[in-house]
Parts: sequence; structure tokens; C-alpha cells
Amino acid sequence: MDLRFPIGTFEHSGVIDNEQRQVWIKHIAKLPKQLKEATDGLTEEQLLTPYREGGWNIKQVVHHVADSHMNSYIRFKLALTEENPSIRPYYEDRWAELSDTFDEPIETSIQLLEVLHRRWATLLSMMTEEQFNRTFFHPESKEVVSLCTNLGIYSWHGRHHLAHITSLKERMGW
Repeated sequence: MDLRFPIGTFEHSGVIDNEQRQVWIKHIAKLPKQLKEATDGLTEEQLLTPYREGGWNIKQVVHHVADSHMNSYIRFKLALTEENPSIRPYYEDRWAELSDTFDEPIETSIQLLEVLHRRWATLLSMMTEEQFNRTFFHPESKEVVSLCTNLGIYSWHGRHHLAHITSLKERMGW
């Protein structure tokens, strides 16, 4: 198994229909509870264990998910209210090294994700086909991304990082 991508990379081909979107929305809605369950009872030493050599520790992973998903939520709102807006990329590796990542308990980010994902799932469940086809421009990759595709990416993203934690726990026998 490639420890960087325990569930593989995001892949989807063909049309993204309502049935597929509903599956991805459920992934978004369930993630905070799954992260909480995956990290419950871990010691500080365990939270500071990298999921792979050269990778982030569990604490960084949890805080990264909150940072990343806040950015994605904002990108959804921008694309829903502007015509193909250019989004603001950020240096996730630098964000993962800031003091709040190390000084704040993971519960802070889990609580943030609970509230954020509740709002996000509400927004997603009310969006129309036309709205899911709206786009934003990513200046780093130079790609136009539909909200439909971005939903799939973030469904995968949450499960990807959850698997970093759960596979580490399994390998370590925690």
C-alpha cells in the first residue's frame, strides 16, 4: 500500500449524476464524526506520530482537513455568487507548520468541521444541477473546476486523510 494515498488518488470518469453527488454529500456530512471516532482516546504522543516517514503527524492532518475544507467551502460560495472566479491558492504545508496546528487541541478543528460540514452539507443538498455546473479558476493548476468535480475531490480528500489516521492506528496496533 502507498502510505501517501491509502485509498488511491481521486478518480472519476463520465457524467457526475445526482446519485453520485448524494453519495459525496453524505461523505462530507459524515466526516467530522468519523474523524472524532478515529482520534478518540489517542495520547499526545500518538497524535504527534507521522502517518508515514516524512509525512504530517495526526495532529497536523486533522488541522489540515479543517483548513482545507474551510477553503473549499469558501470556493463553493464564490463560484455560486460570481462568474468563474479565480480562487486564492494557499501553501498548505506552511499552514501545517503554524503555531495553531501545534498549540490547539485537535478537538478545536473537529468542532470547527462539525459546524462547517453541517452548513456545507445543507448548502450542497439544496444546490441545483445548474449550480453544480458552476466553476472557479484555479490559478496554480490553470484549470477551470466545476463545483460538481470539486465536491468529488473533497469527498475523497476527507476520506483520504481519515485513512491516513486509521491505517496508522492499524499498523501501530492502537
